[in-house]
Amino acid sequence: MTIESLWTQVADSRVHYLAAGPPDGQPVVLLHGASFQATTWQDLGTLQKLAAAGCRAYAIDLPGFGQSPRTTPNPATWLGELLDRLKIARPILVAPSMSGRFALPLVTASPQRLRGFVAVAPVGLGEYRDRLSQITIPVLAIWGETDHIVPHAQRDLLVGSAPRARKVIIAGAGHAPYMQDAETFHRELLAFIRELVAAED
Repeated sequence: MTIESLWTQVADSRVHYLAAGPPDGQPVVLLHGASFQATTWQDLGTLQKLAAAGCRAYAIDLPGFGQSPRTTPNPATWLGELLDRLKIARPILVAPSMSGRFALPLVTASPQRLRGFVAVAPVGLGEYRDRLSQITIPVLAIWGETDHIVPHAQRDLLVGSAPRARKVIIAGAGHAPYMQDAETFHRELLAFIRELVAAED
């Protein structure tokens, strides 16, 4: 399994990312929380599992994390520019915790650019309360049972607002459920991806 370490340019700053899987596979873009980076998804085996399932997986180092230099990006436009630069069409977006600041502007304003959205307790949901109903694509909301950082009320707001959203609670896990129970996280993520791909075949 080859995992490539690559670079691109977004808003005049370099961005590092990892990529794995067949170039023509369903693209999956993995963002990360404030305590993590692109290599987290390699260490957990997520990149490898997605590639083995036939997906083209991209794990991004957000600005100031991993190997990407610290900048002051505009979260409202940054992710869309990244997808443009990498020529990624209709990915499934995985956005945990802090990365909600980058994901929610795109997914609420331009949901048609994505095939699906995996919201792993993303921050900022309350700020988009009035726009969550515009997320017309399928949404999988994954929360740890004992998450005390992003309350379950935020999850219920997302699931109750986005018309095609459903939730998964990972028992015994906290704010980063993919770290505490990677097996369950991977199972739910891969099932969601298979479901979306099959629906368009």
